[in-house]
Amino acid sequence: MVIDENGSPVGVMTPEDGRRLAFEKGMDLVEVAPQARPPVCKIMDYGRFRYEQRKKHKKQHQAETKIIKLRPKTDKHDLETKLRHARSFLEDGDRVRFIVRMRGRERAVTERWEAQLNELLAKLVDIGIVTGKPMLEGGGVCATVEPKKNAGKAVVYAEAEEDDDGPDDPPATPPAGAAPGTSAAGAGPATPASGAAPPAPSTPRT
Repeated sequence: MVIDENGSPVGVMTPEDGRRLAFEKGMDLVEVAPQARPPVCKIMDYGRFRYEQRKKHKKQHQAETKIIKLRPKTDKHDLETKLRHARSFLEDGDRVRFIVRMRGRERAVTERWEAQLNELLAKLVDIGIVTGKPMLEGGGVCATVEPKKNAGKAVVYAEAEEDDDGPDDPPATPPAGAAPGTSAAGAGPATPASGAAPPAPSTPRT
């Protein structure tokens, strides 16, 4: 089954006839539903189709707030690991919120943990913007870093935590968007139709 560039069905034809029709229009014949019977092919500008799919997938990333929890006695190695995670989150366009949790007598020297957190934040100034100085909040010292590319923009955030009480969790992956070239029925990625070559070669235009 062949569908034209406007989405209207043309009819059932051989692969050779379908590619010949696409070639006459200066376009490509792309198989969009190989599992259908008969398989469904669409006449389109394949290069532009791929570009639009990549653009759509990129826009579907929803920024999140990644929470990284620390302890006043977190060792240097763990701090470096969490710093790498923070960089990864910021590079993905996510906000990072640091929380230094205190217990018992640790609360009597809050200024020390604020200074410690400031030293950590200073290592992210090339990629993020600290939205305010570290503050005492809910039994811990907190500070938030915005990715520079999102600074000043309204973003919807969902929370994800990284706790210092156990093994570090790997950076969360962004919600998956529609795979480039996938048909509405979810039949699989679009690929140029197979078969004999047309009278003259037809290649995807960029």
